[in-house]
Amino acid sequence: MADTAFDVVVIGAGPGGYVAAIRAAQLGMKAAVVEGKHLGGICLNWGCIPTKALLRTAEVYETIKHAGDFGLTVGAVGFDLKKVVERSRKVAKQLNGGVGHLLKKNKVTVIDGFGRLNGPGKVKVEKDGKAVADLSARHIILATGARARTLPGLEPDGERIWTYMEAMVPEAMPQRLLVVGSGAIGIEFASFFRSLGAEVTVVEILDRILPVEDAEISAFARKAFEKQGFTIHTGTSVKKLDKTAAGVTATLEGGGKTWTVEADRVILAVGIVGNVENLGLEGTKVKVEKAHIVIDGYCRTGEPGVYAIGDVVGPPWLAHKASHEGVICVEKIAGLKDVHPLDRSMIPGCTYSRPQIASVGLTEQAAAEQGRKVKVGRFPFIGNGKAIALGEPEGMVKTVFDAATGELLGAHMVGAEVTELIQGYVVARTLETTEAELMHTIFPHPTLSEMMHESVLDAYGRAVHF
Repeated sequence: MADTAFDVVVIGAGPGGYVAAIRAAQLGMKAAVVEGKHLGGICLNWGCIPTKALLRTAEVYETIKHAGDFGLTVGAVGFDLKKVVERSRKVAKQLNGGVGHLLKKNKVTVIDGFGRLNGPGKVKVEKDGKAVADLSARHIILATGARARTLPGLEPDGERIWTYMEAMVPEAMPQRLLVVGSGAIGIEFASFFRSLGAEVTVVEILDRILPVEDAEISAFARKAFEKQGFTIHTGTSVKKLDKTAAGVTATLEGGGKTWTVEADRVILAVGIVGNVENLGLEGTKVKVEKAHIVIDGYCRTGEPGVYAIGDVVGPPWLAHKASHEGVICVEKIAGLKDVHPLDRSMIPGCTYSRPQIASVGLTEQAAAEQGRKVKVGRFPFIGNGKAIALGEPEGMVKTVFDAATGELLGAHMVGAEVTELIQGYVVARTLETTEAELMHTIFPHPTLSEMMHESVLDAYGRAVHF
């Protein structure tokens, strides 16, 4: 390639990397992004987007199965798994092309290959063992993402023991599925396969599912999943997985007991680890802890001119967090004066299962552990006219306020479309809104958002509709 000198070189074109490169170009910097696999990264190609396409299919399928509840008559209902997967891949492919268009539109140079540091201000790019380019840049951003974590004795084989990648493109529907891990990834896959008819068992080593969520929301979600037919074991570990002619035999241990579970397939969803290998970090001041790169509030590593963003720097492993870090990083490089370090308490979390779960800020327990006195409001979906009209009367909105100041400390939801509703509370927290502003806000009727208002009112003994 003719041009090898840049202001910013980004290694990795996931939701952190490509956003960082585009923002750099918008700010007048000469930017390049190095990517050897997929523009859009894991999220767009093998994570956030294609899984939501699968879950949408499951949602429509569930709705059709209950068509009679809406006064509709529908014939035999079935599905073609191959076409379900094809639709998901088509959605990912469309957005992959969109990222390429955005990079071209913003005049970002895209280099096909794998990049690594090659001395101060230098990046070496290779592909299939061959040299592609030697680049120079004043600023180098590592956005290499992460991969599925594996545990000794529970290694995936891509056939019977899956990671999320194999789970997204199943060739056949497993009749019995074991999901190891009950975070967002595990629960979403459990929800998808259960909706399509699989017998699903979820194993979680901690004492409750969705362990990062508010305990009350976790308990509500567990009851909903068990009502759908999930078998859930908490406080339980998987000691080993033995492949058999029929599938997999899992040995479980919990509560002083050991037993086995038979499954056709197993999905491992036990976290992820950063892609920190083969980046040329040796001899640099870049620090790696627990398989993730250490950064400061502005995404700077210990090595001058080297930055890191996204999953490679650690939790929460979320696309929107990666994108925001990319913007913060580049705007700080550009010298903008109004750049603020990332406040992780402002990052919303969403799980797109059935029912959905969404949250932002402190849980009730976390607030108490900080010594705060709180006011807590709750409002059930059954008290909302729109939820009943939708045929989605199961769910809850919970809000946590500082009793002394009225600060909205956290919001937690479970139920239909809460992943869309949560942004209202995210904006409220960003604007440092108190209960007073939320109480005085007019919410449209009939909408699910009215429950957000009622939950606030409930925290102060003023709920009207329940």
